[in-house]
Amino acid sequence: MQQRTNEQWATAIHAKISAVLNSDADAPSAPLADLVSPDDVRFPRAIDHTLLTPDATSAQIDRLCEEAIRFRFKSCCVNGSNVKQVFERMAQTNSDCIVCCVVGFPLGAGSPKAKAYEATQAIADGAREIDIVIPLGALKSSNFAAVYTDIHCTVQASHPYPVKVIIETSFLTTEEKIAACFIAAEAGAAYVKTCTGFQGGTGATAEDVQLMFRTVAYMSGRVKVKAAGGIRTFEKAQEMFRAGAERLGTCVSFRYIYILLHI
Repeated sequence: MQQRTNEQWATAIHAKISAVLNSDADAPSAPLADLVSPDDVRFPRAIDHTLLTPDATSAQIDRLCEEAIRFRFKSCCVNGSNVKQVFERMAQTNSDCIVCCVVGFPLGAGSPKAKAYEATQAIADGAREIDIVIPLGALKSSNFAAVYTDIHCTVQASHPYPVKVIIETSFLTTEEKIAACFIAAEAGAAYVKTCTGFQGGTGATAEDVQLMFRTVAYMSGRVKVKAAGGIRTFEKAQEMFRAGAERLGTCVSFRYIYILLHI
């Protein structure tokens, strides 16, 4: 995608906000809206099995891998220092569960080059998806060109592997959420994601997921939505799917509810 000046971004974003908020057209059909049972084979493949706490031990990462292998989750999402351990474990078991790594996490306040380097190193260690946090201060300062550059640097560094862009919805107005999703889509993101789960109070909401889904719909499915933060029941997961999410970032309590349902 070609870079715009900040003024050009402001004009494009204003038009996108107007289109999303004032459109009378029905929202596109949510791809996983018909997922009504945890026994649906699509369900585990929509889960990023996640452990991002700063005190996560090697044994806890091993347990994360065991659960992901057993239940065929899509990925294990971990910090950069744990990528190699997860990758080697998956290789040993011939599992198709991939490694997802967060960069610029959880604040998003590092430089674009630093985030891109994090992504490069994570991929060298075995990561096959990258979740990046946007620079919230730049977005809220209407420095849209800086937000684009931040995301695009990591997208380029991660190629050909997909990048999910965490917009941290708890800190944003409706208009800012639309702006963040639009910039991420233009920068080449594969997903826009609600929250880190480390900041703010609300976590993922159906309203936010639907707004994000509507915003990136112009990409005709090339950009998807990941819901993360506060998803603790299968009913909540269904709510996210109906709103348009195609991937979930799970918290501890939710993943054990899922496990209990399948023992």
